[in-house]
Amino acid sequence: MSSIRSRIWYHLIRRKLAQQRALKLPLEQARANGDRNSARMFKIPAGISTQAADIDGLNGEWLRPEGSKPAGLLLYLHGGAYVQGSVKTHRALAARLALASQASAFIVDYRLAPEHPFPAAVDDALVVYKALRRAYPGEPIALAGDSAGGGLTVATALRIRDEAVPAPVALALLSPWTDLTLGNPSHLSKAKVDPYFPDSSLLSLAAKAYAWGRDPRTPQISPQFADLGGLPPTLIHVGEREALLDDSLILAEKMTAAGSQAQLDLYPDMWHVWQVFAGRFPEADRSIAAIGAFLKGQLEQAAR
Repeated sequence: MSSIRSRIWYHLIRRKLAQQRALKLPLEQARANGDRNSARMFKIPAGISTQAADIDGLNGEWLRPEGSKPAGLLLYLHGGAYVQGSVKTHRALAARLALASQASAFIVDYRLAPEHPFPAAVDDALVVYKALRRAYPGEPIALAGDSAGGGLTVATALRIRDEAVPAPVALALLSPWTDLTLGNPSHLSKAKVDPYFPDSSLLSLAAKAYAWGRDPRTPQISPQFADLGGLPPTLIHVGEREALLDDSLILAEKMTAAGSQAQLDLYPDMWHVWQVFAGRFPEADRSIAAIGAFLKGQLEQAAR
């Protein structure tokens, strides 16, 4: 059974998000509100130092655990349906993963749609990954992301594989969005319990903005339809109350069938990217700790 605190937060979030949707804000205002609200609600945990940085023209931020040698590097790709989200909205989540994995994390402001549709986000993620490999030769690198950033993590790993660039040692996916056709059954069957996506309108608009006339089944747009062989060990965390539940279930099934190592952990009663509430209820803390342990283990193994 889920904790009392998580149940309280679930209902609070559901009501707050419904109020925000009713405002029907223009995209630019929604982005600004997201930056402002996230800075107020989510604080970087103690034990993390921050440093703004520019990597090959892309702004980002280093989030480094203090007081110990890092296990390796973590490139974090934020969510936001490819049209929202930023370093500001996701730095606290990335910082908690950095602390749990004892890795130096870099979170990047990749370009967003509709101003910059596919393949801009994948191009940016690949540029940063290659730059990190050049700047830190021999250091193991893992990739992680949530929601659209989770799908982008897989898409980036596919590009890395197809271009024969040395692979990351692991992928960690938090409620990844991997089917931009919105054709999976849970997109409808779980909508009534999903605080973020009670219908398909937001995701449908975002998918069209990102694909921008391209077939949404294109593998690097919707990694669910890719050849998923030859990918690094992958951990997927997803909640039971998610419209995107099947995106994770099908991805894990197809990765395993293709010979890639994929572990999926389903959290009962949890919703989309509940890990952002780490420090507020135990299910979020457990997920962060488990993802951190997985990343740390993979990074340390690769460094040996």
